[in-house]
Amino acid sequence: MIDNQEPIKKRTIRSFVVRGGRMTEGQQKNYDANWAFYGLELESGRIDYQEVFGRQSDVIIEVGFGMGASLAEMAKNAPEKDFIGIEVHPPGVAKLMMLAKESGITNLRVYCDDAIEVMANCLPEKAASGFQLFFPDPWHKKKHNKRRIVQPLFAQQVANVLKTDGYFHMATDWQPYAEHMMEVMEAQTIYENAAGKGQYYPRPESRPLTKFEQRGEKLGHGVWDLIYKKITL
Repeated sequence: MIDNQEPIKKRTIRSFVVRGGRMTEGQQKNYDANWAFYGLELESGRIDYQEVFGRQSDVIIEVGFGMGASLAEMAKNAPEKDFIGIEVHPPGVAKLMMLAKESGITNLRVYCDDAIEVMANCLPEKAASGFQLFFPDPWHKKKHNKRRIVQPLFAQQVANVLKTDGYFHMATDWQPYAEHMMEVMEAQTIYENAAGKGQYYPRPESRPLTKFEQRGEKLGHGVWDLIYKKITL
């Protein structure tokens, strides 16, 4: 653990709201059909990446992948790497697994649980090569800012699952949240800004341009990427 940090079992402030009702019949069918291969259970406890994927590789963690199109594309485009997605929204998990199955993607696994619980109880320490957080809920209202997932404690928890030189890649289309991310991350002594202190990172080709972003670009909306590397103190 980092700086004698206590393991996190439960938190009182959540950074997400599980929206929507039950899955449709089709979503449930996809979920049930694909879970045995792609699904990982919180209750199973600490995993070993080599056992899960049957090989040694660079493992990338993504939290909050939505409906999964971007993560599926990344896994398909980088077969030499392995990916673990964490999402609380069951329809999104069902859709990602369906996309993976249809594309023959085998280097991907998924948790349908709270990321904080998974990080604390399931992911190996100091083993992942990358951690991705794309377009998290910005919680626009000031009174809700405390719900933003990017906080000092979360940055430390991410560092705990990253190996040295592993990266933490964030992206947001809400400038005040980008500025908040920057403020939090620049204060962390265990990270180094890959773009230079106080600088945003140009969108890497490895992060697919979503339809949402394409629409936003046409309307003149910005997107801010931040990449921080875990360093040895």
